Amino acid sequence: MRQVSADASGCVILNLSIPGHDGLALQREISTRGSGLPVIFVAGNGDIPKSVQAMKNGAADCLTKPVDSGVFLEAVRRALDLERSGRRTRQERAVVERRVASLTPREREVLEGVVTGKLNKQIARDLGITEKTVKVHRGRVMEKMEVSSLAELVRQIDRAGQSRQGS
Repeated sequence: MRQVSADASGCVILNLSIPGHDGLALQREISTRGSGLPVIFVAGNGDIPKSVQAMKNGAADCLTKPVDSGVFLEAVRRALDLERSGRRTRQERAVVERRVASLTPREREVLEGVVTGKLNKQIARDLGITEKTVKVHRGRVMEKMEVSSLAELVRQIDRAGQSRQGS
């Protein structure tokens, strides 16, 4: 398989039964390379077990030959929508990860306490610092994370998939 750029967009259309190759193995390879490109399989009637496996492995769709052009185009539209949505999610996650990486270790500890719903005095007690110091760190966290409310901070962390057990 040729190298696919990490920022490539589109979708991959594969024949499930490729002479001399394994379509499922190719799908796994695409997935492990982290391309984010959705895969649409085209399969013959006898490929039902493989089609089921392809869907379990994350295929965007599996179409049975002969494929109606309208059905095919709709599958491609859905796959492209899926790819765009995934790209946005990955970009948002990367922004949040960069912001979290800009925090000092102490700011990360305060962030952890804040997003788990602890009060400033609880965070202060847990970290062995004053409540006033927690407030200072919390303000810096809000600034570096570029948010203006606690709800916005929690949503940003959740959307980015940052763990509430440890950022």
